[in-house]
Amino acid sequence: MFSIGDLSAATGVKVPTIRYYEQMGLMSAPSRSEGGQRRYTTAERDRLGFIRHARDLGLSLDAIRELIALSEEPERSCADVDAIARRHLDQIRARIAQLQRLEGELGRIVQSCSRGTVGDCSVLQALGDHALCETEHR
Repeated sequence: MFSIGDLSAATGVKVPTIRYYEQMGLMSAPSRSEGGQRRYTTAERDRLGFIRHARDLGLSLDAIRELIALSEEPERSCADVDAIARRHLDQIRARIAQLQRLEGELGRIVQSCSRGTVGDCSVLQALGDHALCETEHR
């Protein structure tokens, strides 16, 4: 059995976050000691490790909730799990493409800097007038 502090240390998840996951229904309410202290099992530690890893990969709490529910049906096809993972991967790829557009445009803006005065600063001018941008980067 783990106290909430021990669980936090074992998984690297902060105590308030553990409590939040309990409130959100990602983790069941733990048993309590006679003194009212939360007591967690190895299975709950493993569940928290799963949640942490999924969060590290950027999955939403809703997606994690779905994955947890699916994991409780071991004989079921993994097609739904795969669909969740693929959808998230598509979102990551779209975000990367957006960041690459931002990088290109900001690089162009910075390169145009003449290092003159603030009053003539091309960076400030470009930030103040989106029409000065060469690409759509939103």
